[in-house]
Amino acid sequence: MSVTRLFTAADLSAGVDVALDEAQAHYLRHVMRREQGASLLLFNGRDGEWKATLSLRGKKGAHAEVTDCTRPQVAEPDVWLCFAPVKRARIDYIAEKATELGVAVLQPVVTQHTMVERVNVERLRAHAVEAAEQTERLSVPDVQAPIDLMHLLATWPAGRHLLMCDETGGGPPIAQALAGLDDAARAAPWAIVIGPEGGFAQAELAALRRMKNVMAVGLGPRILRADTAALAALACWQALVGDWRQPTPRLSSDYRSSRGAV
Repeated sequence: MSVTRLFTAADLSAGVDVALDEAQAHYLRHVMRREQGASLLLFNGRDGEWKATLSLRGKKGAHAEVTDCTRPQVAEPDVWLCFAPVKRARIDYIAEKATELGVAVLQPVVTQHTMVERVNVERLRAHAVEAAEQTERLSVPDVQAPIDLMHLLATWPAGRHLLMCDETGGGPPIAQALAGLDDAARAAPWAIVIGPEGGFAQAELAALRRMKNVMAVGLGPRILRADTAALAALACWQALVGDWRQPTPRLSSDYRSSRGAV
C-alpha cells in the first residue's frame, strides 16, 4: 500500500502534532480508507519531507504525529510561468502539469487578446497542491492573481531573465537559444511568458522586446495551442537550463513499491 503524501502549511519537526484540515481528514478517512496509525508523508516547502503517523480524532478530525525527516529541503529551479488564461479545463491542465515540471510561480497575465476574463486562483492552487503531492515535489508553486501584462512588465524584478515564446518567427529555435547561454545566464532566475490564443498584440510584442535580459524564441514549425506552448517551453527550459540535467533518483529496486511501500 502506498503512503499518502500531504502538503501542509504547518512547521514540521520531530514530535510535532499537525492538525489536518477538513478536506484532508475526509480524504484520508473516506477516500483512502486510512486507519488509526497509518503512515503519512508531509511536506511544507520549507522543512523537507517528514514521516508521520495518522491519528484519528473524534468522528471527523485527523492529526498527523510527525516522527522522522525522510528528505531535507533542497533548492528548486527559480522559474516562473507567465501565461494568458485559457478555458477552464485547459488552465487547470497548465497548473497541474507546470507543477509536475517544477515551476516556482504560476502567474496568469491579462493581454489585449485574452479571451478568458475570470481566473479561479484557489482552484488552480488546489490542482498545484495535488500535483505536488503526487509527484514527490518538496514545494508547491506560488499561484498569483491575474495581472495585466503591461503592469507586470513595468514592475519586473531586476535580474530576472525572460524567455518570450514568439509565434511571429522573431527568434531562434528554443533549443538553440538555451544551449548557447553562458554560466551567468544559466544561474539567473528566469520566467517564461506565453501569449493568448490570439497571440500578443503588436504593442505587447514591442514592450516585451524592450525588456532587459529578454530572449525571444520559436517553438518549432507548428503553431501550438497556448497550453501546449506553455508546457513545451517549460520542458525545454528544464532540460537545457533547469534540474532535468540531474539524474532521476531510483528510490528503490522496484519503483512500484518505492518509499511508499509499507
